[in-house]
Amino acid sequence: MADVPHYDVAVIGSGPGGYVAAIRAGQLGLKTAIIEKDDKFGGTCLHVGCIPTKALLLNAEVYDYFKNAKEFGISCKEFSVDWAAVQARKAKIVTRLSKGVEFLLKKNKVETVRGFGRLAGSGRISVTDGKNPPREIAATNTILATGSEAKMLPGLEPDGKVILTNREVLELKEIPASMIVIGAGAVGVEFASIFHRFGTKVTLLEMLPRAVPLEDEEISAELEKAFRKQGVAIHTQAKVEKAARTAKGASVTFAGADGKTQTLEAETLLVAVGRAPNTANIGLEKTRVKLERGFVKVNGYMQTDEPGIYAIGDIVAGSPLLAHVGSMEGIVAVTHAAGKPAEPINYHQVPNCTYCEPEISSVGLTERQAREAGHKVRVGKFPFAGNSKAGILGTREGFVKIVSDEKYGELLGVHMIGPRVTETIAEAVAVMRLEGTVADLTHTIHAHPTLAEAVLEAAEGVEGMAIHI
Repeated sequence: MADVPHYDVAVIGSGPGGYVAAIRAGQLGLKTAIIEKDDKFGGTCLHVGCIPTKALLLNAEVYDYFKNAKEFGISCKEFSVDWAAVQARKAKIVTRLSKGVEFLLKKNKVETVRGFGRLAGSGRISVTDGKNPPREIAATNTILATGSEAKMLPGLEPDGKVILTNREVLELKEIPASMIVIGAGAVGVEFASIFHRFGTKVTLLEMLPRAVPLEDEEISAELEKAFRKQGVAIHTQAKVEKAARTAKGASVTFAGADGKTQTLEAETLLVAVGRAPNTANIGLEKTRVKLERGFVKVNGYMQTDEPGIYAIGDIVAGSPLLAHVGSMEGIVAVTHAAGKPAEPINYHQVPNCTYCEPEISSVGLTERQAREAGHKVRVGKFPFAGNSKAGILGTREGFVKIVSDEKYGELLGVHMIGPRVTETIAEAVAVMRLEGTVADLTHTIHAHPTLAEAVLEAAEGVEGMAIHI
C-alpha cells in the first residue's frame, strides 16, 4: 500500500481536455498526475486533428492567393506546391505546440505517467506501457479524458494510401489527383477545402439532405453553392451502398436522392462519418459509471455516478466533440474536485467553427430550432458583399445571420459563413453570455473597416435598418 503513489487528481488522457484539467489542478495546488498512452502530449486535436488540419488550410489559402495573384496586381508566372515542405511546416508547428504542452505541465508541477490507464477500483488506476509490469497509482479524484477515434465504414480498413481517416490523410506523401469524401460534416468539408485548392478533384457524399447538417439551413445552402462554384462536387441524400479499394484507388456505389444508383471512382477515399468514444477497456465495468451508446453520462460538474470519477471531452454524452468544450469541461471538473465554486457549462453558448472555404461559425439556436422551441423569431441578415473589409480581402461571399426573440430582442443564435468568421463569432458568444440583446449590438461601435461590422449590420437588419444594403 505504501509504495503506491497517491494524487489529489489523476487525469487519463492528455488531449485539450486532459492537459488543461491537469494544468488547472496544478494551479489550484493539487497534487496531480496525467497519464498518456502515446509518446507525445496533446491528443487527437494537436496531432491528428485541429492543429495540423488548420496548418494545411493556411497553406491551401496561401496557394489560392498565388493562383489569383493577378487580381491583387502581382505577377506570378511560376509557382508550385512543394508538398514535402508543406508537410514539414505542419509537423514543425505540431512539434512546437506539443513541447509547449509538456513545458506547461512541468511548470505547474504535474507528474507525467506514460502508459495506458485503466480504472482498477478503490480509487486506483493501473498503468501499462507494454514494456514493464503494470504499475498502480491512487487518486482521490480521477478525470477520464480518453477522447475519440474516427468511425470507419463496415468492411473497410484505413491503409494510409487509399482508404483514409483524418489520421492517414494528414500523412499522404503526395497530393492525390482525386478524392471521394464520405461525410460532409466539419471534417469532410475542411479536407475537401484543403485538397480542392491544392488541385485534387474532390467529390463529397452526404447521407443527410444537406452539407454541414448541424448548421442553420441557410448556411448549408450557401456552402453548397460556394463549393459547387469552386468545382467541388456535392451529392446530398447519398446513401453509400458499397465502398471498396480497387486496382487504381477506390470506388463508392451510392443511391442518390432520386433513388438511382451510381458508382464513383477516385485515387483516394476519405471516410469522415463521425467519431466513436474511447471508453472501451478503461475499467468502467468495475464502476457505477453509466454509458449511453458508449458515451459517459455526467452531471453539470462533469461527475459520473461513481464517486470521485469525472469525465470530460469527446467521451461525454450529449457534449459537442470540440476541443474548446473539452478544455472548459476540464476546468469545471477540476474546480469542483478542488471544492471551489464551479459553474456548469451552458451548452447553448458553445461556438461551433468549421474552417472550410468559406469559413462557418455559429452559436445558439438555428432559425428552425428557435421556431420549434416556441419563440416568436425575428431575423437579421447582412451579406459580406456589403462589407468593405471583405471587399479588400477579395472574399465577398457569405453572410451573418442573427436569430432573435421578438419581444425583448434576446439573441437566440448567430450564424456566419464567410471570411474569417471563426474569429468573429467570439463577439456573439460574449454578448449571449452576458444576456445581451440586439439593441446592445446595434449600440456597440464597431471599428471600420472590419469584418466585425457585418455583425453590427446584421443586428441592424433585425429592425430592417442595415445601412450598407
